[in-house]
Amino acid sequence: MASAQANEHIRYEPDEPCPPILAMGVGIQGIIIGLAPTVLIVAITALAAGQDEAYLSWAVFAALIITGVATALQAAKIGRLGGGHMLIMGSTPNFIAVSVLALDEGGPAMLASLIVLSSLFYLAFAAWLPVLRRIITPVVSGTVLMLIAAMILPISFDRLQEVPESASVTAGPCVAGVTLVAATMFMLRGSRTLRPWSLLLGIAAGCAAAAPFGLYDFERVSAATWIGIPHSGFPGLDLTPSTGFWALLPMFLIVTLVQAIKGIGDGVVIQQVSRRRPRTTDFRLIQGSAYANGIGVLLSGLAGTPPTTSYSSSTVSLINLTGVSARSAGYAVGALLVALAFFPKITSLLLTIPSPVMGGFLLVAVGMLFVEGIQTLARAGLDPQKAIVVGLAFSIGLGMQHQNVLEDLFGSPWGALLGNGMTIGTATAIALTAFLELTSPRSRRLEVRLDISEHPRVDAFLKEIGAKMKWDAASTERLRSAGEETLASLLQPDDAYPEGEAPRLIVVARAGKGAVEMEFLAVFEEENLEDRLAYLDEQTETFDERELSFRLLRHYASSVRHQKYHGLDIVTVKVTR
Repeated sequence: MASAQANEHIRYEPDEPCPPILAMGVGIQGIIIGLAPTVLIVAITALAAGQDEAYLSWAVFAALIITGVATALQAAKIGRLGGGHMLIMGSTPNFIAVSVLALDEGGPAMLASLIVLSSLFYLAFAAWLPVLRRIITPVVSGTVLMLIAAMILPISFDRLQEVPESASVTAGPCVAGVTLVAATMFMLRGSRTLRPWSLLLGIAAGCAAAAPFGLYDFERVSAATWIGIPHSGFPGLDLTPSTGFWALLPMFLIVTLVQAIKGIGDGVVIQQVSRRRPRTTDFRLIQGSAYANGIGVLLSGLAGTPPTTSYSSSTVSLINLTGVSARSAGYAVGALLVALAFFPKITSLLLTIPSPVMGGFLLVAVGMLFVEGIQTLARAGLDPQKAIVVGLAFSIGLGMQHQNVLEDLFGSPWGALLGNGMTIGTATAIALTAFLELTSPRSRRLEVRLDISEHPRVDAFLKEIGAKMKWDAASTERLRSAGEETLASLLQPDDAYPEGEAPRLIVVARAGKGAVEMEFLAVFEEENLEDRLAYLDEQTETFDERELSFRLLRHYASSVRHQKYHGLDIVTVKVTR
């Protein structure tokens, strides 16, 4: 197993203390990322459905508070809640179409009720994540990340054209170019002191370049009050569902599923970019992040404002630009978003940042997100079957985004929803992955206690597997040895469990072409086996009675993968003939 390369660009990892001034500086840059899209998406949703100013004011106010709370929850680790990483939250564009339909059908109260039910589905998805682990794979997550980047890219270029009619045709590209060049130069060649401020400096340069072109509109700023909260607009919930409600509910659940899958990819990416030395994905934190996302959607429903999502591409860009991934910076972003909700004047001032400036930044963010998707796929290992899954899902999703052939077939609104590139691309990746899983050779299962006394049963089980595959004695012995060392590696010290309460150990073996994949499912100590194997040579200072088992397992197995969930840890060991 190749040793991982260190990313020394990261100055502060999630659990490291970060100077408050630096954390606040990163937080200021973070709210610039999350504020404008959130307010814009809420405004588009409300205005497209013909809602009045009272609802719009309330929806923006509530959205800022909820995104701030959700961002803080992402940084937190409260039991099973929270992802433990900085991940900026904001309103999602994925719900715009169905939200407008709900507002047209039954108003804000119906929208609120549909979002609340969607949040319960989201939370259930997070709870069932261990069961879905063989379907929601890194191949699916990586494909989703690439699709997200591909979908966002046109938006970046659209922003370049969003200028007043009186402005020069060169205004948008020039301003975006200044923003892009300034941010990139500071990121690539800036000093260690200036690099954390690269994004802010790039935006400042873009704003300065926009002034001579007359791209600013301060009318909103002058009309806004300094401090205040909306006096009305809270919609409440619709407790008497109509026929239209039940017709819209499946559409909301489909979009929620897409959102949940995207959230998994977001969590994987953030874990990968937040540390100096890459580590195996901790799916307990992925679950915690999904729970935080679900809480954000639930709060959005209760408040009657469009749902929240994670802005992973922007967060990745912020971390790469600043070198700061500390959780304290996430708390700073959350606190500032909540505070801004009560200062309409400041919110309006930030919203005057010209669209071409944000377009220049989005170009950086999209590029980084696409590369993260490729890296996720590379880490998963692209064999011919996985390559077909990725290729088909990405090409169908991207093609459908540009030419929706389902719109004429299904009509409105299902044609628009099912023809969405993200929806159809994700569905294709999941369907093909599920097909591979269902058509794989039938697995065999053994259930025992996680105890060394159960080794003879595990050994006999693996010996039988080798015999059925007609492996020779040497290959069968390697399979049995890998099973023995995996069991030994999972064992706790003798006093770790009360007598008679050893965890269950479930061994699942799947025979393939010249290889056997074994899954060991158990509950044991908070330690990641794959990380242990990857950095084994660097851990010689600390003696561990299981050190020999770790080394032997690495010798016998061609690959070892460890996924950690709340209440369930899964070690997957592959042994080739």
